[in-house]
Amino acid sequence: MTKVILKVAMSVPCVLSAAARSFILTPPSACRLLSFSSSTRRNMSSKRQMDHLERTASNYRQNALYPAEVCGIISESDTVKRLRIAVHPDFIFKAGQWVDFFIPGIEKVGGFSMCSSPGLLQREGVVELAVKYAKHPPAHWVHTTCTLGSRVAMRVGGDFFFDPAPSDPSVDLLLVAGGVGINPLYSILLHVKDLLHLSRASGGRDYNIGSAHLCYSAKNTQELLFKSSIVEACREFPDKFSCDLHVTQQSTDVDPYLQPFINRGRITQEELQAHVDPQRTLCYLCGPPPMIEAISKSLLDLGLPKDRIVFEKWW
Repeated sequence: MTKVILKVAMSVPCVLSAAARSFILTPPSACRLLSFSSSTRRNMSSKRQMDHLERTASNYRQNALYPAEVCGIISESDTVKRLRIAVHPDFIFKAGQWVDFFIPGIEKVGGFSMCSSPGLLQREGVVELAVKYAKHPPAHWVHTTCTLGSRVAMRVGGDFFFDPAPSDPSVDLLLVAGGVGINPLYSILLHVKDLLHLSRASGGRDYNIGSAHLCYSAKNTQELLFKSSIVEACREFPDKFSCDLHVTQQSTDVDPYLQPFINRGRITQEELQAHVDPQRTLCYLCGPPPMIEAISKSLLDLGLPKDRIVFEKWW
């Protein structure tokens, strides 16, 4: 069960305070809110690992940098905290995208994928980020310093997203996640769920929604983020959603509620084959680079065209 550290009244929208709206972030690059140039780069030493801005320098980014305020903190696991963040009214994103995460007083810029849907943003004016503990300054700040009311700034970026138009033909999604790589795929899953609700309300006239199958691997069930919500979606739309949850180092008994969805060991090519149709399947992958490379090769071997495999590697 998810342990709530700072309880959020989920039925009451978080509101960006007037102080946060006027909050001006002045990071070392001296950028301004709503006018940060995507061409701005820091001089980096070649002797250390590339940071988020360098790794994603060629990715799409919005031009605007928006103020935001933390309005909820939930412990998703022993190593992952989920932030609920009230954002500026003009803030928009597509399911699967990430944000550049600017923290006052910290030079390093974080890169975190949204784990909420665009629909939640429309309904409540908030986005959610799930951040795994690390010594990297932005992640360390989330786990050790961030509190309710903490002010940050965010800029949306990324070419990894699912944003179908109502007139688009339906596709069958295959979502493959490793560890905290679930974040953008969970955002996509929630977005598809929102579209299914819209389609149901309109009698199927709004969107042509295919199926979505999730293959998700983690060390153990405690590290399977959002597992309860994923299972609930599969049970609410059994003809549309399905999932295989994998654990590679499980040492305790599995909750009976999860047992029907749990597989021990890594994701296999045989499992993928059951959900690959070269004409209909669109696959999104997110996780450690070795996993992405292995899964991509398996999908290509199964005949899925390269242009129907979309991936994002996290370091």
